Amino acid sequence: GQEIGHAISDVVFGDAVPSGKLPITFPKRLADNPAYINYPGENGHVLYGEGLFVGYRYYEMKDVEPLFPFGHGLSYTEFAYSDLRLSQESYRTGDEIAVQVDVTNSGARAGQEIVQLYVRDVESKLVRPLQELKGFAKLHLEAGETQTVTFTLTERDLSFYDPAAGGWVSESGTFELRVGRSSQDIRLTERFEWVSEAAVGEDGSEVEQLSTVPT
Repeated sequence: GQEIGHAISDVVFGDAVPSGKLPITFPKRLADNPAYINYPGENGHVLYGEGLFVGYRYYEMKDVEPLFPFGHGLSYTEFAYSDLRLSQESYRTGDEIAVQVDVTNSGARAGQEIVQLYVRDVESKLVRPLQELKGFAKLHLEAGETQTVTFTLTERDLSFYDPAAGGWVSESGTFELRVGRSSQDIRLTERFEWVSEAAVGEDGSEVEQLSTVPT
């Protein structure tokens, strides 16, 4: 709006500290874009063939280095991450997963940081993204100040949609928490075990370690 000039001036001259993060990925080349091979389409129709690998998921799956990754942002100060911790090492259907991490403004001036939490399914039997954003929190920190960020994950955060099951399902196995400043600036990781309720076949045997999650 009309104040854009003042806003830019405040950032350029250091009167304001930038803290925004990118909600998209900026590719280095047009050909790196996941929709490139299908664009402009035919007869006014474009087929989006990325499937699960939309946005940052595609760049990570193909190991393509972007110009600016998803979640990237700048600041006039620095932030240090430490002590990523879980309430326990193993969880099961019905449990909530409490995740905590300490963030310190290690620079010389106040600033704001957006802490991002990604989750990776380490042992999935199906093709899954390498990681997915599951939470974020914005902090205001004075120089030298430390704050603890708490995230709460549920089974839905570990789930994916299965057309065959007609709903969201979770899969037993090892999951990895990944906390950082952007999708490609991960500062800390921690793993835990997830046990979902097993589906039972007609003969009474367990057929898959999947649990249908209520929508």
